[in-house]
Amino acid sequence: MPARYNCFWKSPEFIAFAKRHADFQALGCELLGLSIDSNFSHIAWERNIKEHFGVEIGFPIIADLSMQVAKAYGMIQPGASDTSAVRATFVIDPQGVLRAMVYYPMSNGRSIDEFVRLVKALQTSDEHGLATPEGWQPGDKVIVPPPATAEQAEARMAEGYECSDWYFCKKEL
Repeated sequence: MPARYNCFWKSPEFIAFAKRHADFQALGCELLGLSIDSNFSHIAWERNIKEHFGVEIGFPIIADLSMQVAKAYGMIQPGASDTSAVRATFVIDPQGVLRAMVYYPMSNGRSIDEFVRLVKALQTSDEHGLATPEGWQPGDKVIVPPPATAEQAEARMAEGYECSDWYFCKKEL
């Protein structure tokens, strides 16, 4: 039996990522799975998912048998089994810059909705030079960078930004 079958809790996440694959693609993102199992294990696992859950995994899964990539990204945790990588999600921008990394314990599943939200937030911040607050969703107000001068601070207050103080303002896009 392939090693992947011993990690039954990973299947729901891969199924959820597969179901949201088109949403990620619409945002200009590509999904890529990484596992320290073999290609043969991946093939058997993907067939099992299709057979039992009716879902095709439409993105590549890399077999990292040497664990070189897993180690480089900190997915092999100190004290963990040499044959078990933590579940992690990395958001890497088109320039190859690591923008976000999230590690989850083996016992808890990741929220795919949160990763879609995170990508949208990063894209909004990049496009507009603003920050997004906790829990931000598209259409919510964004945080404006602090003003560099007293004149800029006064102008913001006059322009109708929602300001708690001169240095912290929100606005609608």
